[in-house]
Amino acid sequence: MSTTIKTRSGRVLLVPTAHEDALINKAAWSDPDAQPLTDQDWLDAQPSMRRGRPLGRPLGSGTKTQVTLRLDTDVLESFKATGAGWQTRINEALRSWQQQHV
Repeated sequence: MSTTIKTRSGRVLLVPTAHEDALINKAAWSDPDAQPLTDQDWLDAQPSMRRGRPLGRPLGSGTKTQVTLRLDTDVLESFKATGAGWQTRINEALRSWQQQHV
């Protein structure tokens, strides 16, 4: 039977018995996708920052300027109700107006 320990935060953790631990390790070692790293794997390892992956959000289609804008509540809520990308849709609506009127 497993024993339990309580963490400082109050969480209760199950500690497996030696037999249960052996069964868990046996199952883990038999998984071909979860084999331990070799010495060569460790030598080839690089920090993720050096892999050429760009940091931060991807670049947008162009330069944007952050502004503060007061909108009627009902107008803003209708855009927000359309879900993710609502700010982009406001930009598209303004661009459409600009193309028709300027």
